[in-house]
Amino acid sequence: MAGHSKWSQIKRKKGANDKKRSAMYSKHIRAIGAAVRSGGSGDPAGNLGLKNAIAAAKADTVPVDNIENAIKRALGAEAGAAEFKEVTYEGYGPGGTAIFIEALTDNVNRTVADIRAVFNKRGGSLGNSGSVAWQFEKKGVLLVRDTAETVQELAIEHGAEDIQESEDGLEISTGPADLYAVQDALTGAGYEVESAEVSMVPSNTVAVDAADARKLLAVIDALEELDDVQNVYSNADLPEDVEA
Repeated sequence: MAGHSKWSQIKRKKGANDKKRSAMYSKHIRAIGAAVRSGGSGDPAGNLGLKNAIAAAKADTVPVDNIENAIKRALGAEAGAAEFKEVTYEGYGPGGTAIFIEALTDNVNRTVADIRAVFNKRGGSLGNSGSVAWQFEKKGVLLVRDTAETVQELAIEHGAEDIQESEDGLEISTGPADLYAVQDALTGAGYEVESAEVSMVPSNTVAVDAADARKLLAVIDALEELDDVQNVYSNADLPEDVEA
């Protein structure tokens, strides 16, 4: 979740069971296909949306063959094939938290109904467009398991805007267009980048107690299980014991 340290999100994804992993792969394949069609190219070098989609898929260990086949299918899509539209939804979760949802859908009415049902069942409410989006900003986020000063200097030299240090390593923020320049500079210098992705980062976080944190995670899990939902972001600052 983008409201707190990204390290926990990586661990959570890697620990997903086989059923959730299969659903995750399907979402990435859908995102890659949509990026090819919207960008008009199967070459990530000239299609930033596709490059982002491929990077996100690789971060979740989607096999390279699956990625390549998804690009080929999108390039050869027949007339009349389902067209997926990028849409966003905004809402409020337990503890007054803001929730921002990115989806890919071929049926907006179905998607909004499913999302509203989750909020109604799990707690929270679906908001209007613009109700919480102003609290988030699109950023490139890289995680590096190294806190050396040379890493930080190299990242700043190639476009890093902010660097946060934790016991796990560095969380580096960039503008969306600078993400891969920083990643390439670090990997080229021999540093291992744990993750690099475009994310919606909250400008401020809201601290929630343990009870609300567990309710919020239940909302997010239920939203992420929806086929049309690609990403769910929150501005929650979770207690460490709940996050673990």
